[in-house]
Amino acid sequence: MLKSMGNSLSSPELRKKLLFTAFILALFRLGSYVPVPGVDLDALQEAIDNRGSRLLDFLNLFAGGALTRFAVFALGIMPYITASIIIQLMTVVIPRLEELQKEGEAGQQKITQYTRYFTVVLAAVQSVAYVLYFRSQDALPDFTWGRLYLIVISLTAGTTLVMWFGELITQRGVGNGISLLIFASIVAAVPSAITGWAELPPLTQVIVLVMAVAVVLGVVFINEGQRRIPVQYAKRVVGRRMTSGGQTYMPIRVNMAGVIPVIFAASVVILPATFAEFGGRGSFFENVSNWLAPGSWYYIIFEAILIVLFTYFYTAVIFNPVEQADNLKKYGGFIPGVRPGRPTAVYLDRVITRLTLPGAIYLAIIAAFPSIVFRYLPESNVFFGVLGGTSILIVVGVALDTIRQMEAQLMMRSYEGFLR
Repeated sequence: MLKSMGNSLSSPELRKKLLFTAFILALFRLGSYVPVPGVDLDALQEAIDNRGSRLLDFLNLFAGGALTRFAVFALGIMPYITASIIIQLMTVVIPRLEELQKEGEAGQQKITQYTRYFTVVLAAVQSVAYVLYFRSQDALPDFTWGRLYLIVISLTAGTTLVMWFGELITQRGVGNGISLLIFASIVAAVPSAITGWAELPPLTQVIVLVMAVAVVLGVVFINEGQRRIPVQYAKRVVGRRMTSGGQTYMPIRVNMAGVIPVIFAASVVILPATFAEFGGRGSFFENVSNWLAPGSWYYIIFEAILIVLFTYFYTAVIFNPVEQADNLKKYGGFIPGVRPGRPTAVYLDRVITRLTLPGAIYLAIIAAFPSIVFRYLPESNVFFGVLGGTSILIVVGVALDTIRQMEAQLMMRSYEGFLR
């Protein structure tokens, strides 16, 4: 492992990408400590402590602590993720978006542009909601319309900058930029989680540590699991040359969607509670908030259902059985015992549907596990309350995907990889 790390740093191109990624992540963390103008931070912290909202704690986790400081990056990357979810869902019902999705790279660029515009709109709306909420908690003294405009512009610009950071990492760095930004936000909470764990009784420390290790091992085991479908290539003539056939396999991962469904579900599940925060006491929204309170059985079941649905949805987006079958047929490949063309597409669709179910259930169990544990072991909240199942799943999944991408780049340069 250490030797492979040395090989990665000895590669000039990969070293440049790693340094660029680290630089962008450092800028992202720096922006989490720059407060917007016109905010009384002491009053803000007191209002948050007195309110004790688990929704704010959840949002603050994905913002890397920037929300409690009402920093420029207080909204984090969540508006972009929410916009991506809505745009992807709209491609199913809007023919124009569906056509763009089928146009390849040019169409995808158009969809990405629409997502950016929608992100700005959502960030502005969410900024106004935060300002009105914190004003009700007396955290914004001398409130004026000019100050409202200044804060909303600052937060919206911060979200736009974070979105740009993510795209820069994806294009010029290592790994998926959006996932790495969320990774950095969650990892920032690790010191406080370790401190809380150290203050637990010895027996509880052991139990929490064993459960955390078990969750990490389960995440790694399922994420690396795959089904290998054998593929046979027939001999064919290319120009004046006869290519030799051969046998290989098509790897289909158990958790093909990765951590994206968990992030999507986390974005959607907080929407009812967000409306409840601003609906006022005694309103319908407060009843919804009590019904879907984080940690309740209704909340756990609702999040689990969303994770399963998003896993199937995102898997269908990234894996098209018809396209895969056409590519196999085009290059003279076939699955032994299955006829090329439509029968191959039906076979692949059946395999991916059956394989996605255990992957979706696994994601739901991992995400809900800490909440269930907390109901019967309240002391564990000092650790799992900061690093819950969703957080651990995202951190481990993003780390594995990033290492896998580094492994692929090292293999192209004939180096030994990370995963042996």
